[in-house]
Amino acid sequence: MAKEKFGVTVDAEILREVDELVAECDDLGVSRSGTVEAILTAFVQSESNHAERVREIIIQKRQDTL
Repeated sequence: MAKEKFGVTVDAEILREVDELVAECDDLGVSRSGTVEAILTAFVQSESNHAERVREIIIQKRQDTL
Protein backbone atom coordinates (compact mmCIF):
# COMPACT_ATOMS: atom_id res chain seq x y z
CA MET A 1 0.00 0.00 0.00
CA ALA A 2 1.42 3.38 -1.02
CA LYS A 3 1.81 6.01 1.67
CA GLU A 4 1.20 9.74 1.38
CA LYS A 5 2.60 12.43 3.65
CA PHE A 6 0.56 15.31 4.98
CA GLY A 7 1.01 17.72 7.85
CA VAL A 8 -1.41 18.28 10.68
CA THR A 9 -1.66 20.73 13.55
CA VAL A 10 -3.12 19.45 16.81
CA ASP A 11 -4.00 20.87 20.20
CA ALA A 12 -1.38 20.56 22.92
CA GLU A 13 -3.62 18.09 24.80
CA ILE A 14 -3.79 15.76 21.80
CA LEU A 15 -0.03 16.01 21.36
CA ARG A 16 0.45 15.07 25.03
CA GLU A 17 -1.82 12.03 24.61
CA VAL A 18 0.00 10.93 21.45
CA ASP A 19 3.36 11.33 23.16
CA GLU A 20 2.09 9.20 26.06
CA LEU A 21 1.07 6.49 23.60
CA VAL A 22 4.48 6.70 21.91
CA ALA A 23 6.15 6.26 25.31
CA GLU A 24 3.90 3.29 26.16
CA CYS A 25 4.89 1.65 22.86
CA ASP A 26 8.58 2.41 23.27
CA ASP A 27 9.44 -1.28 22.91
CA LEU A 28 7.96 -1.15 19.38
CA GLY A 29 10.15 1.78 18.32
CA VAL A 30 7.10 3.65 17.03
CA SER A 31 7.20 7.34 16.14
CA ARG A 32 4.48 9.97 16.54
CA SER A 33 3.67 9.49 12.87
CA GLY A 34 3.34 5.72 13.27
CA THR A 35 1.17 6.18 16.34
CA VAL A 36 -1.16 8.64 14.58
CA GLU A 37 -1.38 6.27 11.61
CA ALA A 38 -2.39 3.44 13.99
CA ILE A 39 -5.04 5.67 15.59
CA LEU A 40 -6.44 6.61 12.18
CA THR A 41 -6.39 2.97 11.05
CA ALA A 42 -8.34 1.92 14.15
CA PHE A 43 -10.88 4.71 13.56
CA VAL A 44 -11.35 3.94 9.87
CA GLN A 45 -11.66 0.19 10.50
CA SER A 46 -14.23 0.66 13.25
CA GLU A 47 -17.91 -0.03 12.70
CA SER A 48 -19.01 3.57 13.27
CA ASN A 49 -20.38 5.98 10.69
CA HIS A 50 -17.15 7.86 10.08
CA ALA A 51 -18.62 10.91 8.36
CA GLU A 52 -21.20 11.36 11.10
CA ARG A 53 -18.64 10.97 13.88
CA VAL A 54 -16.17 13.38 12.23
CA ARG A 55 -18.96 15.95 11.78
CA GLU A 56 -19.86 15.62 15.48
CA ILE A 57 -16.26 16.16 16.52
CA ILE A 58 -15.84 19.20 14.25
CA ILE A 59 -19.03 20.77 15.60
CA GLN A 60 -18.00 20.10 19.20
CA LYS A 61 -14.56 21.65 18.61
CA ARG A 62 -16.13 24.73 17.01
CA GLN A 63 -18.51 25.09 19.96
CA ASP A 64 -15.56 24.52 22.31
CA THR A 65 -17.40 21.62 23.98
CA LEU A 66 -14.78 18.98 23.21
